[in-house]
Amino acid sequence: MVQGELTILVIDENAIRASIIEEGLREAGHSQVTVIHEVHGVARMIESLKPDVIIIDLENPNRDMMEHLFQLTRTISRPIAMFVDRSDTASIEAAVEAGVSAYIVDGLKKERVKSILDMAVSRFNAFSRLQRELAEARSALEERKVVERAKGILMKMRGLSEEEAFALLRQSAMNEKKKMADIAQSIVTAARLLL
Repeated sequence: MVQGELTILVIDENAIRASIIEEGLREAGHSQVTVIHEVHGVARMIESLKPDVIIIDLENPNRDMMEHLFQLTRTISRPIAMFVDRSDTASIEAAVEAGVSAYIVDGLKKERVKSILDMAVSRFNAFSRLQRELAEARSALEERKVVERAKGILMKMRGLSEEEAFALLRQSAMNEKKKMADIAQSIVTAARLLL
């Protein structure tokens, strides 16, 4: 996510606190700011607005409200900054688990809003990159396992050496213009059906 003109959703039940956040955002150059004061029905608002960033301000978050927000934030992939007046370890851990990018305790000042927003977006981008890299690494590992299984099957069924089995897989992939992992998966699947 690039920080150009961001669409920002502010969720705050307290109009005075919401105006502090909104003023800080507008002074930082953000003009696409929507403020809502009701937590219930926020899912529909997020769906229609599709904000780039969500800022949640809770003076005295109760457990039900936090759980509702965390269920919601787990399903969306957006930077989220959360302001709270007081907190405990369990709340912080729950917020991080739910995907909150910035969790600020007793720090609501309009001068800090921009830097907190920047940090939330930056942390979200870094975390998203790590998740992507992890998914790619897992996929590569799974592909390697399938290729190894297919080589083993070819070695056993055709009496090939490991190098010959690998060469056969590679040649088949080139001939069929497919990835070697796809050819390997076909061999593994066929072997399961035939054996």
